[in-house]
Amino acid sequence: MAGEWRVATFEIAPLQIIDGDRGRNYPNQAEFLPAGHCLFLNAGNVTANGFRFSDCAFITEEKDALLRKGKLDRNDVVLTTRGTVGNAAYFDDSVPYDHIRINSGMVILRAQPPALQSHYLYLFVRSFLFHTQVSALRTGSAQPQLPIQDINRIDIPIPPPDEQRAIVRILGTLDDKIELNRRMNETLEAIARALFKSWFVDFDPVRAKADGRDPGLPKHIADLFPDSFQDSELGEIPKGWEVGTLGDIAENPRRGVQPTEIEPSTLYIALEHMPRRCIALSEWGTADGLESNKFEFKRGEILFGKLRPYFHKVGVAPVDGVCSTDIVVVTPRIERWFGFVLGHASSTDFVEYTNSGSTGTKMPRTRWSEMACYAIVMPPETVAQAFTRQARPAIDRIIALIHESRALAALRDALLPMLISGELRTRSSGAFAQEITL
Repeated sequence: MAGEWRVATFEIAPLQIIDGDRGRNYPNQAEFLPAGHCLFLNAGNVTANGFRFSDCAFITEEKDALLRKGKLDRNDVVLTTRGTVGNAAYFDDSVPYDHIRINSGMVILRAQPPALQSHYLYLFVRSFLFHTQVSALRTGSAQPQLPIQDINRIDIPIPPPDEQRAIVRILGTLDDKIELNRRMNETLEAIARALFKSWFVDFDPVRAKADGRDPGLPKHIADLFPDSFQDSELGEIPKGWEVGTLGDIAENPRRGVQPTEIEPSTLYIALEHMPRRCIALSEWGTADGLESNKFEFKRGEILFGKLRPYFHKVGVAPVDGVCSTDIVVVTPRIERWFGFVLGHASSTDFVEYTNSGSTGTKMPRTRWSEMACYAIVMPPETVAQAFTRQARPAIDRIIALIHESRALAALRDALLPMLISGELRTRSSGAFAQEITL
């Protein structure tokens, strides 16, 4: 089968390499908006696992019209070419934005079907075969780059169109399951966040009881809430509740470790592994090559990015390991407060509080002593425990889905080079991949 395939460089393969507009109309920082007509991609939007839209910048329709190049069509592939070189994303129908432009550190790869299928091209640029070539071609150490003239030198195997579609179908089964897990984690986090806000910010169960309404909770939980309010320095709070600080119920276990004490295989989480506004931490590396002190953390503990806290990098550790000293490890003093601590530590209000109190201009940092002083309305321990009983299964499920997705991704990445090279036939691998995801 592989004998029917041809190998071509990107320069002569049936695809276009499209650069962005770098002229005088390139948008400046003041022209970016939190919402608008056209999404203007930044480096954080294109990851090793595709698009991530947790932090977006937009330009107006008028600004979009002034730019000549660099606008995506559906089924285009985006490739990063500066800084973190080789990340890629696929602009298929699942992407919720119709108008997207690349920045100056990216290119568009546009396949020309039927000779080259768009999704097959995307799979190839995620493969070991592609990244091996990128590693040999990229230049620069402080700021790695991959110029278009070097991209043109990359070899791509081009099977017949039917074989390309079969490869896409097989690996797409695995990708679909990974995407389903990601969306399920988003839903689980949203439910836990909404319940926290209802109980401890809006005090919905207390208001319902005060109005003589059914709070909509099981009786044994509804009975934990009072039916009236009292005044406090934080305003109106449920009767019998108190005003305290995060430090009353949480602590920062500073388990410092020297690099010589860390096994190279130890799992390592740095700020670049932490997405914004998402508690599901699905990426990590290893400690091989670390040269400075780190902090030890345990699975299930809360990690808070203290450098530039406005980036809102807060998550639950899915593994045991070590982390950058720019990450604060937070744990409840007693397990029953876990959900309550996580709800506050991952909230927008808390992130804004840490940002306003951070020190440093170019590289602002918060610190645990500041975080611990955050004022909170503290419920009785029984209410906190009831919330943890609701939140903990969701967090455990999020962690389980992260590990399942990583296993599926490992299978996909193992199959990919064998399928693309023709070493593994699509007929034999298709049923196997389908069985794995059932």
